[in-house]
This record gives sequence, structure tokens and C-alpha cells, in this order.
Amino acid sequence: MSSKLEDPSNSEIGVLICGHGSRSQAAVDQFSNFVSKLPSYLPNWPIEFGYLEFANPVIRDALDKLRDRGCKRILAAPGMLFAAMHAKNDIPSVLNAYARDHGLEVGYGRDLGIDENMIAAAAARVEEAIERADASGVAVGREDTCLVVIGRGSSDPDANSNIAKIAYQVKDLTDVGWYEIGYSGVTFPLVEACLEQVVKLGFARIVVFPYFLFSGVLIDRIYGFTDLVAGRHTDTQFVKADYLNDHPLVLTTMANRITGILTGDNAMDCTMCKYRAQILGFEAEIGLPQDSHHHHVEGQGAQAPGSNVSTCKLCNNFCTGVCRLDVDHNHHHGEEHDHHHPIYPHVNHPLGPESVRKHLKS
Repeated sequence: MSSKLEDPSNSEIGVLICGHGSRSQAAVDQFSNFVSKLPSYLPNWPIEFGYLEFANPVIRDALDKLRDRGCKRILAAPGMLFAAMHAKNDIPSVLNAYARDHGLEVGYGRDLGIDENMIAAAAARVEEAIERADASGVAVGREDTCLVVIGRGSSDPDANSNIAKIAYQVKDLTDVGWYEIGYSGVTFPLVEACLEQVVKLGFARIVVFPYFLFSGVLIDRIYGFTDLVAGRHTDTQFVKADYLNDHPLVLTTMANRITGILTGDNAMDCTMCKYRAQILGFEAEIGLPQDSHHHHVEGQGAQAPGSNVSTCKLCNNFCTGVCRLDVDHNHHHGEEHDHHHPIYPHVNHPLGPESVRKHLKS
């Protein structure tokens, strides 16, 4: 795909925001709302959005809409926090195939990544949570507060390590006494195991901040485990911070990722990419072809509350009812399929998926 497109005033340019998709209707609605606010930041071009899986419209349908509006050049960017498999492989594969089949020129932007605006937005969400807790009548000093930043968790170690850098800088901006990091899936430590370790540090208040863009099953799972651990440790105050959502600084960063395509500022950080660098435990993935693994769930819509689906024991949200715990998959599919993901080398770590199994058996 093209790395640099000229003439930002060109009327043939269209913008595409590529989302992951979710079975949660709230998450899909929030993503749509987020994109609906982008024209204020990118007023020169038509903007569409499409999903990789689990929701409509799919990316191809969004590209069709831009073509119908006369667009011949597309500025596309992943609506994702970090560059892991979805941003590096799946989305580019779909875009490249469409561009080849339809004669379009597609420029691909980088992930939201580690950015001063994103860090400031994250710190603002943590500050809001602390202020709400103080206003409730139970004020706790910052030095007696521990921040726990929860990332998505990925089979890409570079994406996972970004959470540590985000957490450290948010800690500095909010002036809390300590910080730790955890993950919602795939890697370790997972939420419950992480919080149980943090309690041992003896802080009066623990602020749990999901470093996520939008709501969904995983957010409910994070908050659910927070409540579970809080119920065991009533002497500690647990505070749940909001996720990023449509914070103005997140919207600003997204707009910068689109305009960055025009200036050549769209290269992802490949220094520790597992597809390029020899990282212990991931050697088998070096040089793997760029291919999408999501055709089997492409376009399957989000389930709204009240749908004829079962309730997950862990996150108390509507989903397929089959939680694969990210053990033999990199995300929560809920059905069998015939493609293969490389096995994550830490899949059996006791603070990872193994820490959740007992809840499924209850």
C-alpha cells in the first residue's frame, strides 16, 4: 500500500477507520459515535468505518461506500490502541486485497500507540475516578493509592510491553504512590491474579483503569473481577476508572494518524515486532505471511441485551456462553473453525488463563 499520498484537499480522498468489532452492542455503538465526531477534526474528506469481525459494516462494505462517493484514494487507519496481529496482519490483508481488486490507492496509518495525547487522556480518566471517589466521602491520599492499568493482552509481546510504558507515565501524571499492570486475556497476569497481588502491597485505595477504547465483554470482565477481589478485601477501597472512549485527545490522536499518512508519518514501530525480530518463544512467527484470520466471523453482528444468547459466568454480559479463555486462540470467538494461530508460549502460566479456570467450573 502507498505510504504517502499528496494533496490533502483532493476531493477523491476518503477516510476509513478500521475497527475490530464486538459482540457487545454498546461497544459497536460507541465506536460508531466515536467516528461520527471525527468530521470536526477531519473536515475535508468523507469518513466511513468498517469492522474486521463480529459487527457490520465490514471493512469491504465501508470501502464500497467510499467508492460510491467517488473516492479513489483511501486514508485508512486502525482504530486500535497498539499494533498487534489485527493491525499488522489482518486489516492490511483486507485492504490490500480490496485495493488490488478495485484499483484503489490505499494509504495505511499507524496505531494510536504511545502518544502524549493518549497518555494525557488516560491520566484524565484516572483523575476523574479519583475525584469521584474522594467526593463520595472517603478521601485517600495519593501516596496511599495504587494505580492498576489493565491492557487487552495480546500474543504480541511488543504490544503487551506498551502497557508498561503507558502505566508508568500515567502514574507520574496522577502522582499516585505505586502502579502495577495486568491484562484481560492471552498473557499474564490476568485481572484477578494481578489484583490479589496488589492487595498485598497494603495500599488503602486501588484504582483499576482499563486501558481500552470502548466498552464490551472484556470491560465487564475487568470490572467483574474487580468486584470479586474487592469483596474479599473490604478494608481496601477499589475504584473503577472509565475506559478512554471518545475523549477529545483520543479523537485528536486518531485524526493525527489519518493526516500522518499524507506526510509519511505512518510507520509502525518494528523494533521488537515478533514478525521481524527473534524474540524468545516466538521464533516460529518470524516472516509469517500477512493474512487475515477473520473471514469466518466477518459481519456477524453484535448481540444486543435481551437477545437469545446465554450469560457468561465471568463477565455477566451477553455473549456466546463459550469462553475459550484465549488458551488456544488469540481472542474470544466462541465457535470452532479450521485455521490455526501459533500457540502462545505462556498459555499455561498460573497467573494467566489457568487463574480463571476455577470460575468456569463453579
